[in-house]
Amino acid sequence: MAAVGGLRRLCTVGLGAVYRNKTSKIYQYRSFRVNGVLQQQSFDSLEEKPQFPGASAEFVDHLEFIQPNVISGIPVYRVMDRQGQIINPSEDPQLSKETVLNFYQKMTLLNTMDRILYESQRQGRISFYMTNYGEEGTHVGSAAALDPNDLVFGQYREAGVLMFRGFPLDLFMAQCYASADDLGKGRQMPVHYGCKDLNFVTISSPLATQIPQAAGAAYAMKRENANRAVICYFGEGAASEGDAHAGFNFSATLECPLIFFCRNNGYAISTPTNEQYRGDGIAARGPGYGMLSIRVDGNDVFAVYNATKEARRRAVAENQPFLIEAMTYRIGHHSTSDDSSAYRSVDEVNYWDKQDHPISRLRHYMTARGWWGEEEERAWRKQSRKRVMEAFEKAEKRQKPHPDLLFSDVYLEMPLRLEKQKEAMWRHLEQYREHYPLDLYEK
Repeated sequence: MAAVGGLRRLCTVGLGAVYRNKTSKIYQYRSFRVNGVLQQQSFDSLEEKPQFPGASAEFVDHLEFIQPNVISGIPVYRVMDRQGQIINPSEDPQLSKETVLNFYQKMTLLNTMDRILYESQRQGRISFYMTNYGEEGTHVGSAAALDPNDLVFGQYREAGVLMFRGFPLDLFMAQCYASADDLGKGRQMPVHYGCKDLNFVTISSPLATQIPQAAGAAYAMKRENANRAVICYFGEGAASEGDAHAGFNFSATLECPLIFFCRNNGYAISTPTNEQYRGDGIAARGPGYGMLSIRVDGNDVFAVYNATKEARRRAVAENQPFLIEAMTYRIGHHSTSDDSSAYRSVDEVNYWDKQDHPISRLRHYMTARGWWGEEEERAWRKQSRKRVMEAFEKAEKRQKPHPDLLFSDVYLEMPLRLEKQKEAMWRHLEQYREHYPLDLYEK
């Protein structure tokens, strides 16, 4: 099949076979037309080969179904072990002390913010929250490998990606508290962050809707020759949605500069992986769609960094999608609406929290090099908590967005039906003012 303008179009297919010379060798020809011009491609074979346009294969003369376990399992790429020691020096990214310290501080700052906002929800101060415990390495390792101009489609557990890009604590708190400082103007659930300036598309609740959207955005970048990539984050549970399959197929057939980043953390809310799929995880699906794939240790920030950096480089240079499956573990509950003790043991959670945590692994690495010690740890923990608490207290004291913002940012000119709804809202608020604390809202 010939390629014309980067897109392949098969118009007519024919097959001929003739004998040549004085041998029994068969010469086969595949004939087809591209833009009206007859093309012919020949190959020789001692046996007849399938000529179906939908796949590349061989004929067999015995009945045998393909087994699901045709391979022993996709290996997990890692750079350092659980004690933070580099396994293969050639895979060490050789990052500077300042860079590694930044990794660690972002991961621990995210952890501190999670603890305070989780407690805030439990105290009734905010309505909802989702922690990132145990998955900090996937956030920071991948975010560090991207270009700032690359577009990010997150799910709802990628706060560390946004933090690494420079999203301030004040805006994290403003979003969760729906204060007047919130970039979304209080119109989203907590943890549904977004920032146009940082190329981070606003998170939405429905699972996997971002996956085909990311494929479309990446195709647009390819058409613009923008030298940018798109990264799309999702969990292994979201990979069971139809949108995931559509996004995979579109990105591969349209040859888009896109990195699919799957956080396989073991559970889709309360559903363990053995109830989600029977195949070998998510990375195994890549070859079926014609995508290059890799499985990495998501608790190894360097492995995540290396894999994402190389995938990003090749995605842009070659215009093709990549699938990264980061194996990790969700230590916290799925959200504040979930009690994970109902479907997993405390011992299981404790193992990942104490024995194989991305933060402790990176700390071991830094300690072995003399870059970090107990004194630095205590000082940083104190400083990070102070920074989070200051942003927390500021957000709690801020007023809420003006009620009129419920009706803005959709239409250039507000339609009559919305004008009527807005007027009805204000009549209701005025009539029942004692039930609505309007003094808490911006004037």
